[in-house]
Amino acid sequence: MDANLLAFIPLILTLVLALVLRQTLVALGAGILAGAMVFSGFQPLTALSYLADIATAQLYKQGQWQGWHLNVIATMILLGVMTQLLARGGAVMAFGDWLYGYVRSPRHARLVTILLGWLVFIDGIFSCLAVGNVCQPLSDRYQIRREQLAYFVDSNASPLCALLLFSSWGPYLLSLLAGVSFLPMPPVQAFFELAQANFYAVLTIGVSLFVAWKGFGFEKPLPVEVSAPTQDIGKGNPWLLLVPMGTLLSASVGLTLYSGATHTHQSGLAAWLAAADIGSAMRNAALLAVVMSLVMMLKSGRRVSTLLTDLYHGVLSMRLAIGILLCTWMIGSVIKDLQVAAMIAHWAEAHLNPSLLVSGLFLLCATMAFATGSSWGTFAIMIPIGAEISGHVAPELLLPALSAVVAGSVFGDHCSPISDTSVLSATSSGCEPRAHVLTQLPFALTVAMSALIGFQMLNLGLGKLASWAIAIASVSVLLMLLQWWFNRKQAKATTGSELPDA
Repeated sequence: MDANLLAFIPLILTLVLALVLRQTLVALGAGILAGAMVFSGFQPLTALSYLADIATAQLYKQGQWQGWHLNVIATMILLGVMTQLLARGGAVMAFGDWLYGYVRSPRHARLVTILLGWLVFIDGIFSCLAVGNVCQPLSDRYQIRREQLAYFVDSNASPLCALLLFSSWGPYLLSLLAGVSFLPMPPVQAFFELAQANFYAVLTIGVSLFVAWKGFGFEKPLPVEVSAPTQDIGKGNPWLLLVPMGTLLSASVGLTLYSGATHTHQSGLAAWLAAADIGSAMRNAALLAVVMSLVMMLKSGRRVSTLLTDLYHGVLSMRLAIGILLCTWMIGSVIKDLQVAAMIAHWAEAHLNPSLLVSGLFLLCATMAFATGSSWGTFAIMIPIGAEISGHVAPELLLPALSAVVAGSVFGDHCSPISDTSVLSATSSGCEPRAHVLTQLPFALTVAMSALIGFQMLNLGLGKLASWAIAIASVSVLLMLLQWWFNRKQAKATTGSELPDA
């Protein structure tokens, strides 16, 4: 077999296993092993030596510790610890109890669900679990259908994490962007550029707010017997959650700007962000937030032995994420050594129509993420390849293309019935995953069509503001049509229910 074709075996194997097994870590591991065999000429001992070299190089290379990788791992572990401290310590439940006292209508209840998702932005899975479980009593009290609750939970978890640098997604995406050698700006600045053009994530959050305000799109729930509020409702302590989250956010911003200011003689936010040691800043901010979480938990009466157990579970909770991250770095090295991305890029340069590059990447990544149920797995494979393709076909579209990769991955994961966030959003909200996916799909497809139009406008050379204007106009028109369709459907159902039985 031709050597060029052999080089594609690891990538193809990874994609096939991800689609069939739906296990990102297994698929990445198999691809790494296959790549090592191909690179070594199918010599087992040489392949093992190569695997040891690329594994070690992720943490220690050429006599130096890889500070960026180590800081990313440390930050993710600390965020996992903080998540468990807040969840197991009852901080989210206490905040929900406090919040219930200020809810006066179904509209308030829907908006509060979204607000809580914004407050626990730290991680997508944590957001799904925390918001769904906390807001279930609220949804019962104000007759909000469980599928509608799951929609609000899911739509303000992963899409929000994809936009925020200081969530658990931020370090992961930064590490992938740092691997793009021809990126025209520092990874942190590129992250903000990608977020500004992430039509799907931003519009999803906006549409969820509109749906929460109007209250359409879901059938009326059946009457349920709601238990009387306990004496603690309205008397919870909001500071158990707000203080650690505020510490994380303020310390992240402050330490990042301080780091940049000390590393450059230039003034201004842009110069400071470009020069900042973002890895160290995020690690230290996460550490401060964990310390503050421990202090708040101790003050609330939680015992030291229990907190040690929480810390242990926090570290364990990040095992899979850290494993995926390490495998992502390793398969990136394999693909680079086999020059797979470069070969795909040369093929794309010869055959791909540049006018369809950005929108095509959005659709491709959406399909992959939907089939695998993993946005992170799609990021790992498609960010290096998408960068190489755009670098050869249309270098000026590098950042829009990478933004399309992120947006498409989030869209596919958002709609996938096998996605962890889809399943957890449904189960924590008290509904079936299948029902959640089916009722969420009309809104997700509406946003995706508008995002596709926005990316195509960028592809055709329109500016960011003009593309956003067209995307917002598109989603507005589609939402009005969707609302009309839901109202018509509801009217038919109401008329039918009033007909006498035969």
